[in-house]
Amino acid sequence: MAFERKQIVDRLKAQIKEKGHVIGVATGAGLSAKYAAKGGADLLLALNSGRFRQMGLGSIAGLLPFANCNQLVMEFGSREIIPAIKNIPVFFGLCATDPTINLENYIEDIHEKGFSGINNYPSVGMIDGQFREAIEEQGLSYSKEVEAIQIANKKDIFSIAFVFDEIQAKDMLAAGADVICAHLGITKGGILGAKKVLSLDAAAKVAKSIFGVCDEIRPGVIKMIYGGPINSPLDLKYMYDNTNVMGYLGGSAFERIPSEVAITKITREFKIAGLQDDVLAKILAEMTEYHDYITFVKEYISQNYMNKISFSDLAIEAHLSRTYLSALFKKEVGCTFSEYVTRYRINKAIEIITNKRIPLSEVAFACGYSDYAHFSKAFKKETSYSPSEYKNDTKGHKHHI
Repeated sequence: MAFERKQIVDRLKAQIKEKGHVIGVATGAGLSAKYAAKGGADLLLALNSGRFRQMGLGSIAGLLPFANCNQLVMEFGSREIIPAIKNIPVFFGLCATDPTINLENYIEDIHEKGFSGINNYPSVGMIDGQFREAIEEQGLSYSKEVEAIQIANKKDIFSIAFVFDEIQAKDMLAAGADVICAHLGITKGGILGAKKVLSLDAAAKVAKSIFGVCDEIRPGVIKMIYGGPINSPLDLKYMYDNTNVMGYLGGSAFERIPSEVAITKITREFKIAGLQDDVLAKILAEMTEYHDYITFVKEYISQNYMNKISFSDLAIEAHLSRTYLSALFKKEVGCTFSEYVTRYRINKAIEIITNKRIPLSEVAFACGYSDYAHFSKAFKKETSYSPSEYKNDTKGHKHHI
C-alpha cells in the first residue's frame, strides 16, 4: 500500500525537525532494501542503476541501452522491494523520456502498484555534448521529466526531483516537486566508482547555488543531495556543515561500496585462514589492502581537530611525500588541508556555541585554538561574524559556514 503524499511530507519534516536531516537509499534488490530500512533509512528509491550495481556494473549502466529501464524497475521493485518494505515509502525511478508510455497513465499504474511516488531517473540531466543535443532534437529533453513531476503533483503523488543546475531547480519547483535533490554526478569511490568527479568544495558550491533558488522561490521545500564526491559519513558531514541541505540520497555509498569492502575482506580472511604463520597472513592482507589516503586524513582531522595537527606528520604516516599528499588532497577535496581544518574547527565551534553555554575562550580551546585572538579572526573570516556576535544574535544563524 502506497503512502499518501501528505503523510510522507509530514513524516520527513518531522524527522528533519527532530534529527536535522533525512536519509534515502537508492537500491536495486530486496536484500539491500530490507537492510537499509533496518538501518534507519527514511525512504527508498528503486532505480535501474541499483539493479545494474547488483550485476557488478557501475551506476552509469543505468544510462545505457542494456534494458528497458521502466520495465526493469517495475519488475524488481514490485516483486522484491514493495512486498518486503512496509513502514517506509518506496519511490519509482521513472524514465520520463520513454516514448512507449503514456506518462499520465503510467504514473497512475506506478502508484497503484504500491510505489509512494516518483523520481526522475534515469535523467537527461546526466548527459551532455552532442548526444544531449541529438536526443533533445527528438523531443527527449529534461522538460519531459518536469512534465512527469507536474503530473504527479496534479494527482497528489509525492515526487523527488533530481536537478543539475539552478534553471532546472526553478522548473521543478514550479512543477510542484516535494523534494529538490541536487544531483552531483556518479558517485566516486570503491572499485566501480567514477574517477572524474566534483571535489567536495565544488559540490558544496553547486548545492548552495541550487538551494539558493529553492530558498527564494519555495523555502519550505525539502532539499537533498545525491552522489558525486560523497561516499562516506565524513564527506556528508562536510556538506551538512557547508550547505543548508536537509538530507542525503545515496546508492553506491550504501549498496555497492560497503559490499565491495565487506565481500573482499571476508573472502581474503577465509583465503588466508589456512596459513600457519600469522605474521605471513597479516603481511598478505596488508599487501592487498586498498589505502584511501584522503579518507585517512579526513578521519584523523575528525578525531584530532582539538589538538595540534601536523600535515607533515600525516604525510609520513601515510608513507607519502608532503607535496604529493597535499596535491592529492587539494584535487579531491577542492581546498587546501589548512582550509579544510579551519572549516572543520569553526563548524565545531558553531555547534558548541549554539548548543552549550560555555565561555568563548573555552570554545576556542576545545576546537584547537590556544590563542583566542587567532580563533576570533578565523571565525569572522569564515562566518562574517565575531564569535560574540554569533553567540548573541537573537535572530539565529544557519549552523554551517
